[in-house]
Amino acid sequence: MGKFIVIAGPCVVENLEICLEVATRVKRICHKAGFHYIFKSSYKKANRTRLKSFSGLDEEEAFSILRQVKEKAKVPVLTDIHETTDVDKVKDFADFLQIPAFLCRQTELLLAAGSSGKWVNIKKGQFASPESMAFAVEKVRSTGNKKVMLTERGTTFGYYDLVVDFRSVPRMQKFGVPVIVDCTHSLQQPNQQSGISGGTPEMIETLCRAAVAVGADGLFIETHPNPQAALSDASSMLPLDKISYILRKCEKIRQAMG
Repeated sequence: MGKFIVIAGPCVVENLEICLEVATRVKRICHKAGFHYIFKSSYKKANRTRLKSFSGLDEEEAFSILRQVKEKAKVPVLTDIHETTDVDKVKDFADFLQIPAFLCRQTELLLAAGSSGKWVNIKKGQFASPESMAFAVEKVRSTGNKKVMLTERGTTFGYYDLVVDFRSVPRMQKFGVPVIVDCTHSLQQPNQQSGISGGTPEMIETLCRAAVAVGADGLFIETHPNPQAALSDASSMLPLDKISYILRKCEKIRQAMG
């Protein structure tokens, strides 16, 4: 893609107002910094821990919101897919299809995503080594689609924490794909007894700056105007009013690196 990539948005589609607010504000910040912005929001969350946790709006309502964000904010849109049948549901508005970390080895899903001709962002599973992601890339490329990205999102470190090994960035870049660092999901603290993941959002800036310093091709940041009121990932999202400061810092690091 050339430019440094910023994938950002609320964890899940909640309503049009929030999605448009995030898209327009982050687009403006990225344009000023010379970054390529991609709006991200999941139309559904298929892997919530608790049965009663919010997993998304009615599908057609969520699709309508994502279409409107794309048209009104004039930004490319990324959303998750969980089953092969999801590809046809979202391909008319989604520019990027994202394979969730838990599904990064699902062959049929990777092939369906690749066959769409869309960009495919594969999140590295918390259980996967950097080298093993070569096979996920190979599956998508086998369809003739060369538009593949990988996203580092931390590795399981005990039951309740994740850790980012930044050596993953250059190791996965060897596959000839852009490598993004997810600076919010990597700070989740999953498997809490409450059934709701915790997080350490105060470390988001640290991960962003470190990712830029090691040469990542982009950042993945879930952000929300009021994370405490968010319907998903409330404990690990970045408050929207803090993203400008962080991206300015990242821009300066990139400039210093030449």
